[in-house]
Amino acid sequence: MQETTKAPQSGLDEQDVLNSRMKKIKHKIAVISGKGGVGKTVTAVNLAIAFAMHGHENKVGLLDADLHGPCVPIMLGMEDQKLKVGPIGALPAKGPLGLKVASMTFVLQGKEVPVIWRGPLKMRAIQQFLTDVIWGELDFLLIDLPPGTGDEPLSVLKLLPDMDGVVIVTIPSEVSQTVVGKSITFSRQLNVPVIGIVENMSGFVCPDCGKETNIFKKGGGEKVAKEYGVPFLGSIPLDPRICNDSDEGVSFLAANPSSPAAQAFKGIVDEIKRFVNE
Repeated sequence: MQETTKAPQSGLDEQDVLNSRMKKIKHKIAVISGKGGVGKTVTAVNLAIAFAMHGHENKVGLLDADLHGPCVPIMLGMEDQKLKVGPIGALPAKGPLGLKVASMTFVLQGKEVPVIWRGPLKMRAIQQFLTDVIWGELDFLLIDLPPGTGDEPLSVLKLLPDMDGVVIVTIPSEVSQTVVGKSITFSRQLNVPVIGIVENMSGFVCPDCGKETNIFKKGGGEKVAKEYGVPFLGSIPLDPRICNDSDEGVSFLAANPSSPAAQAFKGIVDEIKRFVNE
């Protein structure tokens, strides 16, 4: 995306261009987690789909800000797409339900090409993504950040003006709950609101009999939310179809709109809307 850095031809610097483009987006939300393996990206992708399905079709953007392991295009069946680069910036790729998607996958020369960058280069790449992509008018921009509190989350939360807040994804295990507190503290130190906590993989609902079985301990996400005084947005039950559909690049929510997991995502979207519109 190097050629797109020529965009500020009118005398504006990159931060001015970024601010101007972000003003066209009503709500900007980062999806973060304290550790890997909690299903953060799956949650971000399905939240974006849920927003689009429930009143915001063609008005949702999704930025895959994980430079080293970008998975969003795989989950949306968009691996072969590219960003269209023009003289004033790059147009995001089009996904299901009119999702506008940007990812490092779209600019690499091949699927197996690694990104071997140190901190300053990663921060510069994030800044270019945020500045150069022409999102247009959106109701929601969701940003899928890599786990932890490293360069990418720090860059995004510091660069983006008027962030509505972060959604923190966890699972019911004790280990995962321990690092949620770090994510909350990280966000608060950067003066970014915590929209709430989502507990993923919260019980398994049998598709045949409807009985729920707790694979992990249940209620950990709600417990840590109360401990830190932040909203609890909801629990997403385990559903093997989510994993299978993600691997196949198929929208789980569109294929299974009445499933318990799909209803959970809709409920979480409603809670997020309530938070950002208060």
